[in-house]
Amino acid sequence: MRLGLALGGGGARGLAHIHVLQALDDLGIRPVRIIGSSIGAIIGAGYASGMPARDIRAYMLDCFTSPRIVIGRLWQTRPVSLQEFLSDGGFRIGQLNARRVIMAFMPPDVPLTFAELKIPLGVMATDFYARTELELHSGDLRSAIAASAAIPAIFRPVRRDGRILVDGGIYNPLPFDRLKGVADFTVAVDVNGGPEGDVEHMPTPIKAMIGASQLTMQSIIDIKVKISPPDLLFRPAVSAYGVLDFLRSNEILMATESLREEAKRAIDRYVEARLKGVGGSARIGAAACASS
Repeated sequence: MRLGLALGGGGARGLAHIHVLQALDDLGIRPVRIIGSSIGAIIGAGYASGMPARDIRAYMLDCFTSPRIVIGRLWQTRPVSLQEFLSDGGFRIGQLNARRVIMAFMPPDVPLTFAELKIPLGVMATDFYARTELELHSGDLRSAIAASAAIPAIFRPVRRDGRILVDGGIYNPLPFDRLKGVADFTVAVDVNGGPEGDVEHMPTPIKAMIGASQLTMQSIIDIKVKISPPDLLFRPAVSAYGVLDFLRSNEILMATESLREEAKRAIDRYVEARLKGVGGSARIGAAACASS
């Protein structure tokens, strides 16, 4: 049976994706295709390159051990000359160069091109002026991932192949629909979450902006799931963490640790039921169990 894996966007919350990858490693299952948006594209690229989930976990924890290490990596993204600074678009308040940041934090085992990956990968971006989603699956891998992760107001848009691209989660935050016809069953991991807080406290402008974006993306996901759901849908409890809470990586991974065993059980049950010919009824039951 061919498994297709869809990994959604959610910033630091997307570290929970690693537990599902560990479940696949435990079961000895290799996806036939991975499709990801934003953080899902980043982690998906690591897995598609052949990195075991445990190595991805160790690498992410190492990257975000302390503010000093993060600042050091971000310092590497600065232009080294005036010419490079000007060609890079000059100084822009609140907008980092997404490709440079991706280069600074991407595991060295991840190749430069899609063609070198061991598992086919699709990376979702949003074509800003065409007003549509765009799946990238060939050519330069770093610029594709940068485009998929280019959250407006934090990262500047990415120019690629004559297009201006921004965060893939804007149009397709959980792209399991892109696996239709490619796999026998689809596994989707939704780490979008939503704003949490106290009605006694007004959210800050940044928190309100990011929270509003999450609400919009969640409405897109919910409509897609209602119309044509994936075979298995996992929604770890990640709303307590912010999109930029990468310095809480260990805490996020520990808080969502149970997802690994939940995913193993659900995938194992689903595969067993399909092999026995149960089919549709197993699909509904497993999806309901995994979504709870």
